[in-house]
Amino acid sequence: QVQLVESGGGLVQAGGSLRLSCAASGRTFSFYAMGWFRQAPGKEREFVAATSWSGTSTYYADSVKGRFTISRDNAKNTTVYLQMNSLKPDDTAVYYCADKRLYYTTSSVASGYDYWGQGTQVTVSS
Repeated sequence: QVQLVESGGGLVQAGGSLRLSCAASGRTFSFYAMGWFRQAPGKEREFVAATSWSGTSTYYADSVKGRFTISRDNAKNTTVYLQMNSLKPDDTAVYYCADKRLYYTTSSVASGYDYWGQGTQVTVSS
């Protein structure tokens, strides 16, 4: 059973930065795409960023493009990161990482991901 554990969330002032990490364990398949999603109170879960298996292809939601950067380290049992800069109060949400097994490229469709972490809270104060 794949387990994903996010870390790095917290409280930050607008304009600040945070770096989220997602560590995985229990994988038995050889390649997989990964993504970050978020869910604010009273809103549906939304796509934030995704990376391909190799890490050479990335895809971002328009709302975070130019501010957030997704990356992955396949040497570390694939830890995926989300560097968040120039944070805004609208970025406040629970952030989830997700794993799409046997998939090479990027995907922004939440229903297509197979495994999810428990989430980490990010709060941006104005």
